[in-house]
Amino acid sequence: MKNKPLAFPEIEWWIVTFVFLILVLVNILSAGSSSYHYFPGNPVGYFARVFIPLILFLVFYLMHRVLIPRYRKTNRKGPFIGYGLLIFTLSYVLVSLFSAGAGITNSPFTPFYFTAMALYGGYLVWVLLLKEVFLPPKMDDYLTYNLLRLSSIFFFVVLFLFKFDFLVSRNISVILALFLPASILVVLYNFFLIYRMRLHGKQRAALWFNILLIVGFPGFLLFVGLMQQDPGTVLLGLGTGLVIQLVVLPLSDLAFEKYFGMKGKIETLSHQVDRGSANLSFLKSQINPHFLFNALNTLYGAALMENAEKTSDGIQKLGDMMRFMLHENQLDKIPLRREIEYLQNYLDLQLLRFKNEDNPEISIKLNEELCEGTIAPMLLIPFVENAFKHGISTKNKSWIRINLRCLAGSVHLDVVNSLHPPKALKDPSDESGIGLDNVRKRLQVLYPGTHDLTIVSNDTEHFVHFSVQID
Repeated sequence: MKNKPLAFPEIEWWIVTFVFLILVLVNILSAGSSSYHYFPGNPVGYFARVFIPLILFLVFYLMHRVLIPRYRKTNRKGPFIGYGLLIFTLSYVLVSLFSAGAGITNSPFTPFYFTAMALYGGYLVWVLLLKEVFLPPKMDDYLTYNLLRLSSIFFFVVLFLFKFDFLVSRNISVILALFLPASILVVLYNFFLIYRMRLHGKQRAALWFNILLIVGFPGFLLFVGLMQQDPGTVLLGLGTGLVIQLVVLPLSDLAFEKYFGMKGKIETLSHQVDRGSANLSFLKSQINPHFLFNALNTLYGAALMENAEKTSDGIQKLGDMMRFMLHENQLDKIPLRREIEYLQNYLDLQLLRFKNEDNPEISIKLNEELCEGTIAPMLLIPFVENAFKHGISTKNKSWIRINLRCLAGSVHLDVVNSLHPPKALKDPSDESGIGLDNVRKRLQVLYPGTHDLTIVSNDTEHFVHFSVQID
């Protein structure tokens, strides 16, 4: 109530729908009764009291649920004004025909139609004024705005009912005028003094507050009816008590449970998203140094063995990789071709490193056709990096075979490398496989159910098949 505005378009829609539904049903059932006093010998009068409210309700629906929301999205004044004039013209003609046929109005003009439109337009203008004056930051919170707008809805609905008493009995208008605020008070009473008590395990206190509610208004009506021997008042008290206990309280309890259930789910999902984002940022921070240091080691070895021309070429490729990691690696999605360019730079540096070695056999096939779309950064390189880390030996025969291809809406990577006995490492953490582990976690967060990762190993060979659906 304080932190955000209520869903007023929905509240207005359901309140107006309820009022017009009651109004139409009462007019349908009132045919032939003593309250039906508008030209009982003229059947047009009966249809007028049914169809005029339906036409007014249709105008409200088209404006409030169709044209105004569409105008807020598109901000196109031409269609809004054109369709609005068309709706008002057609509805005015229909209302005037029924009104004249029933004898409600004696002239070609129908003043009450313009009164109804003026009430609706006045409410919209009043809402704009409320937004200008009572919305934050001009106010500390939304409480004042919410209360004033709820009161405004009630005021304009009651004003409409009493202004158009020729469409509905004055008694019905009085009952509806009392029913709306009474229902709100009962719902608030239930939430603060009954429902919350039960929620906190205070069953006895909730029971006493429920008894107090029964003894209150319904009990008072029963007492007055019995003392005055008025059956009508007695029935009204009994009916009020039954409606409160069998309709208002159960429905409000159901609404509270639905609200808190949805609120709990939203909070849980928000927590999961926040946790996933934090984990993803942490995983990215782990991956970046991992590749940077590998590239630096490659460039260092090439500088010792090659001439300056090749070293400068390696420096250029390393610069491209560093720019990629500093800028594009921080994005959620990047073009797939940029990911492949980064992979190609990494492979070029590795080929530069092992160019003069006889034992490694390196086969690379990068088919970039159909490689369009976007992908999360740094998903392809860990599998290739892992192959060079564990599959290359300068003393024994070794091989790496890489095949990358794109299909419509997906990218596929196959990596096969030889395996050799593990080297004696100074730091055991170098064998932790942090790159592949992080990729698995990122895939679970970013591509749940839309990726396939198969890793198979034996004594001499390690095989990876990875595919992912791309945007």
